[in-house]
Amino acid sequence: MANAPMDSPMSSPINSMGERPLTSITAEGAAAGFWHGPPEIEREVVGLFEQFRGSLLRYVLSFGLAMHDAEEITQEVFLALFRHLQLGKSRKNLRGWIFCVAHNLALRQRHAIQRLRDGAAQDQGLAEAKLDPSPSPEEQVLSTERHRRLVATLQALPEQDRRCLNLRAEGLRYREIAQVLGISLGAVSLSLTRSLTRLMRTDNR
Repeated sequence: MANAPMDSPMSSPINSMGERPLTSITAEGAAAGFWHGPPEIEREVVGLFEQFRGSLLRYVLSFGLAMHDAEEITQEVFLALFRHLQLGKSRKNLRGWIFCVAHNLALRQRHAIQRLRDGAAQDQGLAEAKLDPSPSPEEQVLSTERHRRLVATLQALPEQDRRCLNLRAEGLRYREIAQVLGISLGAVSLSLTRSLTRLMRTDNR
């Protein structure tokens, strides 16, 4: 997986400079002076934030991260975008750039969390048992066999295939998915075709 095309490495979604974190990236925040740069760049980043925040959050959450981690990563992505544009870097396919940065930050955050879990395996096992209770009788009644089969098929897909499906569901084009995941265009097409074929075969049983 290629590193995100960022201006400086980021080890976590927490601001490594110790600066006050943004609670949100809004037009009001820009006007209040959280950023320092040309106003046209501020307006552009705010517009992109409003356009892509929801889909970006959903994609980051698909890595199994908590909402507060996903929010921080989303904010860090757009701060990185602001720095990227402020330095006059390429504006080619900014949507793909945004998702690529988010992908790498989410992976790093997930790996960091996994290292903490590995260091306290017994306590984590107890916590996971509490966070993952057995379905209630009502949920079992509502759960259909078709739903269970589809979920099982999705969970059985390789991680890269699931990522391709998630990104495609967020409206990214094949070329953009290839950029985010660092794979070829042909690999994206093959992955999506394979996954959709499996889902349709499962649904038709």
